[in-house]
Amino acid sequence: MLRLSRRVLQISVVALFAALTVAPPQAVAQTKVPRLDYRERTLSNGLRVLSAVDKSSPTVAIQVWYKVGSKDDPEGRSGFAHLFEHIMFKSTKNMKSEMMDRLTEDVGGNNNAFTADDVTVYYEVVPSNYLETLLWAEADRLSTLTVDDANYKSERDVVKEEFRERVLAPPYGKLFYLLEQKSFSKHPYRRPGIGSIEDLDAASTEDVRAFHSTFYRPDNATLVVVGDFDPKQFDAWVDKYFAGIPKPNKPLPRVNVKEPERTGEMRVVEFGQNVPLPAVAFTFLAPPKASEDSDALRLAESILSSGESSRLYRALVYEQQVAQSVNAGTDLREDLSLFSFLGILASGKKPDDLERALMAEIKRMQDAPVTAAELEKAKNQIITNQLRERETNNGKALALGDAAVLLGDPNRANTDIERLSKVTAADVQRVMKKYLTDTNRLVIYYLPESLRPAKPAAEKTGQAVGQQRDARTVGGGK
Repeated sequence: MLRLSRRVLQISVVALFAALTVAPPQAVAQTKVPRLDYRERTLSNGLRVLSAVDKSSPTVAIQVWYKVGSKDDPEGRSGFAHLFEHIMFKSTKNMKSEMMDRLTEDVGGNNNAFTADDVTVYYEVVPSNYLETLLWAEADRLSTLTVDDANYKSERDVVKEEFRERVLAPPYGKLFYLLEQKSFSKHPYRRPGIGSIEDLDAASTEDVRAFHSTFYRPDNATLVVVGDFDPKQFDAWVDKYFAGIPKPNKPLPRVNVKEPERTGEMRVVEFGQNVPLPAVAFTFLAPPKASEDSDALRLAESILSSGESSRLYRALVYEQQVAQSVNAGTDLREDLSLFSFLGILASGKKPDDLERALMAEIKRMQDAPVTAAELEKAKNQIITNQLRERETNNGKALALGDAAVLLGDPNRANTDIERLSKVTAADVQRVMKKYLTDTNRLVIYYLPESLRPAKPAAEKTGQAVGQQRDARTVGGGK
């Protein structure tokens, strides 16, 4: 899923494919997907370039995918990838701060960016006659970004405020943070991408500058352009603005940490100050995004929790009334993914009640294949959403970039929908049995602070003495 956007990531929807407007719902999974006829080349400095001409509107989408995400944050410096999602909109040698907004919004376009676990992506959509301007701008902020105290500290404050807004303020914000922290023991996915206030405060401008020079380089970037342009003119502009950016001599560091398999159920109990009702969450380690099993897991997610007719809603919210809300999610990543469940209890229910109900629904999908109607509905939902996204140039570019950078093959943008349509009920049952096992389960109980057990009197007394001693030490030091 897309997280930590500079603004809320939005992909505008123009319309459904004409075929979808006349075809009955059961035919969506068999709809022939229009092919993305793309070109690919790599410059001598390592920049990868993907482009596809689409004359359906006089616009063009420009995206730059950097192979750096939150997993690449230095140890003790979480949030660096997210930080640069912000800093890249500040000044360069040739542009003032926020000039990207003026180059896009002032001509009727838009721009944005998002940080994920494995990548950071910047994009613009503008009238096609501004393509050259935006190519120049993207090359300029790649090669001459100003990384100084002023830009770093101003954007650090913005990221810290996002942390307060997204993690500390919402009732269940800390729970989502815990899902990242507790689900991985070794892999840097254990560091949530939004970072932490402590890590950001501990970083210096030199730390930030070193991170930028390490990862923001042409051989770590993929330029994707889709829309109304002339291919020869486009190639000339790419050569003019990007080819001269030097490739650094030092090698690119890559994460090679392997997360060990879980060998037994793990359980965590955490408390929150502003939690109105307890919540229960499960996570299971799942295969990488490029795995052949990822499609079946996506369909399992849809069958379990997509809409009020889904299995989890019907069983846990409507019939048993053990939860007021419940969801399943497939968080697909390059190295290792997560399949998760999260439910908020109904008033008067206990966490054990919800845990048992969730486990019963998991077992039901493991013991018997899902119905043909459930499978067809799930395929229709996923495929329809993907087709809607591809009605825009930006959606097409996202599909190409995702396939090229995270799946290792841009042509998967042309083959993956058909591959998903061929998943069977037996495939869904198989992956549920394979990955959602007792030994691969993390269970989190997230409870209101009022439910925290009281500490023994002796422990309270000792703590109070310690606090008094600390207070005197601090005062004396001053």
